[in-house]
Amino acid sequence: MPYDSLRIGRFSEANRAYFVTTVLAERDRRYFTDLWLARIMVAEMRRLHDAGVVHSLAWVVMPDHLHWLFQIGEAATLAQVVKNLKARSAHRINQRLNRQGPLWQKAYYDHALRRDEDVRQIARYICANPLRAGLVRMVGDYSHWDAIWL
Repeated sequence: MPYDSLRIGRFSEANRAYFVTTVLAERDRRYFTDLWLARIMVAEMRRLHDAGVVHSLAWVVMPDHLHWLFQIGEAATLAQVVKNLKARSAHRINQRLNRQGPLWQKAYYDHALRRDEDVRQIARYICANPLRAGLVRMVGDYSHWDAIWL
């Protein structure tokens, strides 16, 4: 599916919760098994949270992708949030790895939560990704996740 077709109908609403997944351009590289690279991702999400651009609810940095549940603020659109996160993290990670080129796939998946959806259930789903992927036996054994309810 072409990238442009993924954007058709994409809508951004302030104060709405979004579940976003974005994937590395080279999935076989698994950059986020490196502690420092994973922490760069965490720092970039935290920067957007601390600036009030989003209110992070839950996230997990997997070896080759990111799942992030957040409530978008008034200052930016969903597309701007994701673009900012991907651009800044790519710049910092490329700098650390002394590499050039795209870090992320152009597209990303997003789901705007409906009022009747259980935000905590989605957060649990996100945080359990390392368990389902067989990376750990217990969710608490995985280092790169968080949720506001814990």
